[in-house]
Amino acid sequence: MKVEVCRVSETSLIIYFGHSIDLELIERIAAFSQMVQERYQDKIYEVIPSYTTLLIEYYPLKVDVQELTQWCQREADKIANSDILSSKQKTVTFPVYYHPEVAPDLQNLASEKQLSVEQVIQLHSQREYTVCAIGFAPGFAFLGTVDAQIATPRHAEPRLKVAKGSVGIADQQTAIYPQETPGGWKIIGNCPVELFNINSEPMMPFDVGDKVRFEPISREKFLDLGGVV
Repeated sequence: MKVEVCRVSETSLIIYFGHSIDLELIERIAAFSQMVQERYQDKIYEVIPSYTTLLIEYYPLKVDVQELTQWCQREADKIANSDILSSKQKTVTFPVYYHPEVAPDLQNLASEKQLSVEQVIQLHSQREYTVCAIGFAPGFAFLGTVDAQIATPRHAEPRLKVAKGSVGIADQQTAIYPQETPGGWKIIGNCPVELFNINSEPMMPFDVGDKVRFEPISREKFLDLGGVV
């Protein structure tokens, strides 16, 4: 795998790890992101991993750009072509209430796929997902990949309001809406857990490369956890 390190501005570098998206590549980028943060710490102010790239924002008066570029090229090449990955990935489990009263697309998706609602729930909750990227809104994690049997395109016309905590599917990805927002994903459940808090450390319960699982819960449990119907 060929890695390319490019200067984006006076305060940033971008590293291209490839051009096609796959979960193993995302795990390699996540592992390298951790390496960068551990080595440079207070010399950088943001590291943004995504599907195929890593953006590094640094303090120009604290960093030798040539040294940073050379180190990134050398170490990124190693991790991109290594057979063994060493990273600090964690697995986070989120409770989800799967029911039409909080999931306006659940029944339609089941009918469209010629499945029962119970089968849709099982197919969605039995998989372990990878956090591929974080964006769109603070705390919005793009998770891949859903079972092909329940993969579904976005709505042709997005809803003006999608409830906070809504669990949706778009193509082969799934996600939880961290706050009420417009959106076009097919909604199949709701998670009552807070996903972003600017006053917490860390502000989000996951990072790119982490694993996510969903645990079906009852209506009573959903309400006990602060869910709203």
